[in-house]
Formats: sequence, structure tokens, C-alpha cells
Amino acid sequence: MNNFITRAITGVLFVAIIVVCFLRPQAMIFLFALITGLTLWEFCGLVNEREQVSVNRFICTIAGVYFFLAMAGYTIGLTPVAVFIPYLLTLIYLFVSELYLKAPDPIHNWAYTMLSQMYIALPFSMVCVLAFAPATPDGAAVYNYLLPLSVFIFLWLNDTGAYCTGMLWGRHRLFERISPKKSWEGSIGGGIVAMAGAVVIALLGKPDGADTLTTCLVWMGLALVVVVFGTLGDLVESLFKRTLGIKDSGNILPGHGGMLDRFDSALMALPAAVVYWYSLSLL
Repeated sequence: MNNFITRAITGVLFVAIIVVCFLRPQAMIFLFALITGLTLWEFCGLVNEREQVSVNRFICTIAGVYFFLAMAGYTIGLTPVAVFIPYLLTLIYLFVSELYLKAPDPIHNWAYTMLSQMYIALPFSMVCVLAFAPATPDGAAVYNYLLPLSVFIFLWLNDTGAYCTGMLWGRHRLFERISPKKSWEGSIGGGIVAMAGAVVIALLGKPDGADTLTTCLVWMGLALVVVVFGTLGDLVESLFKRTLGIKDSGNILPGHGGMLDRFDSALMALPAAVVYWYSLSLL
């Protein structure tokens, strides 16, 4: 019972902080830069516990946070593309440094170093890509909090719907080898709840003169993409933890585990949302 109360309080505070931070771009950038850093630090600490693995935890974390901030500056229009050069130089350093460290298996170090950037830093930076888009004739970026926030709303609705539906009707395992508790019934129920939420968002945020049916279909499509790839992200992190032989990735969030435990779905859903949203603009 105490664990349930702790989990509930942490969950409410977590949702409130995420929602409030999106109301101002400065708060969003600060919070997700912090989240990126904490998640990278946690990830590097976990992989460093593996035999013959020793990634540079400090530099990987700083590099990932810098990449997030560079992406924010670039998408806003404050910095030129050259802002990414220090990040690229840092990656080169992390490769070359293995020549001098005499690690027993440098390939593992290279692999986990790049995985930290591809799995964590890059996906979190997609928040900026969704939030800022050139929309004025002079190319100035306009902040749109609803689009990135909706990704998290859909993930939360999916988790709630999947839990309730799975508890009531879950019979067929979705991926028993990796996550024995997930069911097809729960996943379908979660998807339905998320798409229902998408309809509400579409109706509330529909621009004047826009076709209601088209707007609803676009947002429902986004919800479906987020649900599918969010579920895959959850399974990927479950496989990661199962490989390491751990239950939680950390204990920074009481009742919810670590940062990877809390953002596993978002790490796959955010890039997928960017691909979906920008693919629509090409049609």
C-alpha cells in the first residue's frame, strides 16, 4: 500500500512538472537538458558494471547534454549549423582516446559510447524538433508546445489504458520472452484510449477553417505511431535490463525506478513522431 501511494505521488508530480515545463520554451529546454544528462549518467553507470566495459561517463553525459542544447539553439534559429562541430569533435576524441587507454575490449567501449548518444541524446533532442518549426516568412521559429506534449500525453493514456484493459481482459501475451505481463488486449486497449485522447486534442486545437475530419485523422495517426513505437521502446528497455540482470535502471524516482524506466517509451516514440509529422508535410 505504501509503495502504491509513493508511486502515485511521484507519478502525479512527474506529470505536473512535464506539463508545466512545456508552457514556456526556456523551462522545457532546461528540464529536458537535465533529463538527458541524468538519463545518460544512469545509462553509462549501468553499462560500466559489465565486464570489460569502461565508457567515459562524464564526457558521454556532457556531450549528450551539449547535443540537446545545440539542437535547441539550431531549431530556434539562434545558432548556425556549426554549433554541432564541438559535439562531433568530442565523438572523435572518444574514439581516438581508446588508442591510449589500453582497454581489454575497446570495441565494447566504442559501441556503448555511441549507443548512449543514439539511444538517449538523439531521441531527447527530437523534443526540440517537434517544439520549434520555421513558420514565418523570415524563417523565425515558432514555439508549439502542444505537439511534443501530446507525445507524452499519448504515452500516459496508453499506459493507463493498457494497464486497465490488461488487468480486465489480458489473456494473450504480447512478448512473453521479454515482458511477461504485457498482453495484446492491453496494448489494443491502450491504443484505443490514446486515439480517443487524440480526437479531443484535435478538436480543442483545430485551427480556424481546418477540416475537422482531416485534423482528427492526423492526430489519431500520431497517437497510433506513438503507441506502437512507445510499446517497442518499453520492450527494448526491458530487454536491456534483462540482459544486465536488473529489475530497475535506478532509484531516482521513488516507486518508478530510474530515468530509463520512466522515459523508455519516449526514447522510441519521439523520433517516430518526428518522422510521422514531417512526412505529412511532404505529402
